[in-house]
Amino acid sequence: MKKPGHFISLEGGDGAGKSTQIALLVAALKKRGHAALATREPGGSPGAEEIRKLVLTGEPGRWDVMTETLLMFAARADNVAKAIKPALAAKQWVICDRFTDSTYAYQGAGGGLARETIRRLETLVLNDFRPELTLILDLPTEIGIARTHGRAHDETRFEKFNLEFHERLRAAYLAIARRDPARCVVIDASADESTMAKAIWTVVAKRFRLK
Repeated sequence: MKKPGHFISLEGGDGAGKSTQIALLVAALKKRGHAALATREPGGSPGAEEIRKLVLTGEPGRWDVMTETLLMFAARADNVAKAIKPALAAKQWVICDRFTDSTYAYQGAGGGLARETIRRLETLVLNDFRPELTLILDLPTEIGIARTHGRAHDETRFEKFNLEFHERLRAAYLAIARRDPARCVVIDASADESTMAKAIWTVVAKRFRLK
């Protein structure tokens, strides 16, 4: 009988190395015979990818925080309906680059939207659907910003926000981990790629009883 899949998210500020670690985790799962899907937020489904272009490009003030939050939840709802839940139903593992915790961090702590407003939207849009395990990749803000400056891409809108904004993001993620220790594990993202991958696999293997 095919084993059930599981839903894991990776969170953290820009430059934390989420994309690399997701690829390594998916590869580790597949090596051990588990079907795995990598997805991202905003994005992951055709409709959500279109919304991604609206949210991640342009200048910081392009959207007010409520509009931005609604766009994020619209993309998330489509990703869940079109990609995440079908994969889980097919007993695949789903590894997602960001989920609702990012809204609490970016639009909440960063943009000033009340946490209760986000919580109500989460309940309305997702019926409180969330990952079973969330790995929060944490590193000093200055290091994360320095890493993003070397990238060649056009999704730079959030990278243009000031240092104080990014400091609030880091503090918000650590607060999320403290509030929900049963779901969240903080990973030292200042470590090298291999060390991070081993730490992540140790957590995943222990949580889901893998070898």
